[in-house]
Amino acid sequence: MFVKVCLLALFSLSCTTVGHGGTTFGASGTGGDVFTSSFLVRFRRSIDNQLVHDIASRNGFQNLGELPGSGGKEFHFKHSTLPLLRSRRSISHTRVLKKEPLIHTAVQQPGFKRVKRGFRHAVPLNYIPDKSGAVLSSSPYSSGVGSGTENIPTDPYFPFQWYLKNTGQNGGKAKLDLNVLAAWDQGITGKNITTAIMDDGVDYMHADLKFNYNAEASYDFSSNDPFPYPRYTDDWFNSHGTRCAGEVAAARDNGICGVGVAYDSKIAGIRMLDQPYMTDLIEANSMGHEPHKIHIYSASWGPTDDGKTVDGPRNATMRAIVQGVNEGRNGLGNIYVWASGDGGEEDDCNCDGYAASMWTISINSAINDGQNAHYDESCSSTLASTFSNGAKDPNTGVATTDLYGKCTTTHSGTSAAAPEAAGVFALALEANPSLSWRDMQHLTVLTSKRNSLFDAKNRFHWTMNGVGLEFNHLFGFGVLDAGAMVLLAKKWRTVPPRYHCEAGAITQLHQIPASGSVYLPIKTNACKDSDTEVRYLEHVQAVITANASRRGDLELFLTSPMGTRSMILSKRANDDDRRDGFTKWPFMTTHTWGEYPQGTWILEARFNSKESRSGWIKEFSLVLHGTKDPPYQTLSPASPHSKLAIVKKAHEDKDGN
Repeated sequence: MFVKVCLLALFSLSCTTVGHGGTTFGASGTGGDVFTSSFLVRFRRSIDNQLVHDIASRNGFQNLGELPGSGGKEFHFKHSTLPLLRSRRSISHTRVLKKEPLIHTAVQQPGFKRVKRGFRHAVPLNYIPDKSGAVLSSSPYSSGVGSGTENIPTDPYFPFQWYLKNTGQNGGKAKLDLNVLAAWDQGITGKNITTAIMDDGVDYMHADLKFNYNAEASYDFSSNDPFPYPRYTDDWFNSHGTRCAGEVAAARDNGICGVGVAYDSKIAGIRMLDQPYMTDLIEANSMGHEPHKIHIYSASWGPTDDGKTVDGPRNATMRAIVQGVNEGRNGLGNIYVWASGDGGEEDDCNCDGYAASMWTISINSAINDGQNAHYDESCSSTLASTFSNGAKDPNTGVATTDLYGKCTTTHSGTSAAAPEAAGVFALALEANPSLSWRDMQHLTVLTSKRNSLFDAKNRFHWTMNGVGLEFNHLFGFGVLDAGAMVLLAKKWRTVPPRYHCEAGAITQLHQIPASGSVYLPIKTNACKDSDTEVRYLEHVQAVITANASRRGDLELFLTSPMGTRSMILSKRANDDDRRDGFTKWPFMTTHTWGEYPQGTWILEARFNSKESRSGWIKEFSLVLHGTKDPPYQTLSPASPHSKLAIVKKAHEDKDGN
């Protein structure tokens, strides 16, 4: 049994078939359907919350609140006696609600799986070595190496935080880090910025977190109360959110654990990942919680990273995210940071509708010597990278807070990478509180560095796009540089308005040959001389409907008029689907950022298999997102060799011709 779920593109909807089991988004083998005790209740008109409460109560339901972006018409109801999970819809409970004259529809919510990203140990491997704050004997700073005149934090785990200051400890590459000290030296530490950790809870009583905890912006959507404390388990499974929180905002110089990237910022706990199954309503309420008190939402989870799942946000969740970027932070837009995924080379993060969304900033990871981690996924939607573990030495993991006042050096996966990015963005927002959600993406592109990042298997090389920006299929535009981002943020001027151009479509069937490729060209003027003209690109979406005798062997490439070739779908060895394929799936690339979109775009489809495969491209539409006016014309580059200078000159040269 399948339902239709719509993904929001800008000003448009595209619908995709989703298995009720939630394991896959348009894939076979979903298993039995699962239904929860939650209901989406849509009223015929906007009504008062007290009246909604009365209607819920007299029918045996609890009103858990209005859904973000519904205009007072949609609410989350939960039945007090229904089992949390059942294999069939409860027709009787749905009928009871539909008898209410004011209720238009009532839909019992299917459950689906969402998983934390990152490997975990059952218990923390390291404890606080010295609460006096004394520097560890193994510290590179204990002998003065790399210290100079810098103001080094005295926190006992700071020597293990190589991603904040890499002196070559534990076999790492010196200076391969987030360059946060350069931001701190400017007096920027994240003050007045709140990052929400959407996860399994936050230990807000931890001594390294409690003074930076924002209770007003926190909530527990798993238990429906204002106390998002992690549920106890013997194996410390619910330590994930606490570890992520410490990366962002662990306090400085207090003799406890390490220090957060933005150690004077606040963290909010949003507990939403600790129930048997996720629902669209839990996700939507989490993404839209307190959008004017929360600046950044950090997510280190997503659909199953098994290399065969194709899944993304459902209707209410997508609407909440879109509302967040359009209306959050009093119109500047919330920043959604997403871990790109831990499926390794057998998965592709463009099959994850959260990480591949243009509304989110997708972050991958590198290890301490610059190579990709073995669990890193690659895709064209990744914008930048930070750091996580992967080397043999356990102390090359991410050092951070752990449950019950403990510390760890083994936080890992792209789970650890996303909160580091959230911390860097908190620094940028303190430097310039007027930054919009799009400004943050532009800053990420322009200040991330190639540094020493490389693909350990030599598959993906650094490539220059049509306006001189270097990108890598694994790392996006490079590793975040906090010092450079803060410097540029201080003088930033908001980019021009963004437009959405439906640039063309091919609706005829095209067979994908068993060997070789099929090429589908779309020639476009990028909506020239219209209200939605795009001349300077940001995101590009190829919305594709396709099927194949084995979906995992299908590869897709998109080449821009300026010659930049993006792999928008790679081979996925575990994906045996032969039934569902892709239905209006929005594959996204950031690799053409800043380019001119006018001309011919080419979609290439082929099979990567020793076996004979067959398939069809049923529909291909091209959607361009960007600005009509030059995005950087009011900015003065600090250096002629900076990315800003290079792109600005490319734009000026093109415009002058």
